[in-house]
Amino acid sequence: MSLFVVGTDTGVGKTVLTAGITGWLRRDGIDATAVKPCQTGVPADDDARFVERVCGDAAAATCLERLGPALAPAVAARETGVELSYDRLLAGCRAAVEDSEATVVEGIGGLRVPLTATHEVVDLVGDLDLPTLVVARSGLGTLNHTALTVEALRRRGVSVRGAVLNEYEGATVAERTNPREIETANDVPVATLPPVDVADGEALVDAVASALPERFRGVESGGD
Repeated sequence: MSLFVVGTDTGVGKTVLTAGITGWLRRDGIDATAVKPCQTGVPADDDARFVERVCGDAAAATCLERLGPALAPAVAARETGVELSYDRLLAGCRAAVEDSEATVVEGIGGLRVPLTATHEVVDLVGDLDLPTLVVARSGLGTLNHTALTVEALRRRGVSVRGAVLNEYEGATVAERTNPREIETANDVPVATLPPVDVADGEALVDAVASALPERFRGVESGGD
């Protein structure tokens, strides 16, 4: 029942989807936990804390490593003299998946972001081998970014559960045509999430629950 949420880039809405799916699962009585393997840009950015606020429970999320500079994890670690261990991050994610009824792992930036000195984010996704949800921007340029992300995942043998176009308004021709183009070109189901008030946790969970099919959160009808 666990899921990995990745993005085509940084700032595309991974945390909003992670919080919404985690809150949706917990609201349905499933003991779900979100995991952020590494957070940079602390304290201005703290995705695990955001999930906790949305869910109204400090037990709803955990972060394995926090670093100050708003840089790729490997770069932030090097700049601050911190030893960032890939094996420790992988083991922490695996332990979270084993200990929770459902785990939503959130990626860091895009797939090719340097995670440690020896590994990228895509390596963690591949090694965890969880069904994966791709979050992308809705407008011009997302066809290329989404296709490259889906291709990179499939090359690692990762199951792509679907793609979500975040902050979708359908205000331009590109936005209106992107869902079908992505679905056709990549053979992947596409959902659209309109802009949501991230300050209102309940409204955020409602919006994600309304926009996403059940299978996108890792729960099929009758169980998974």
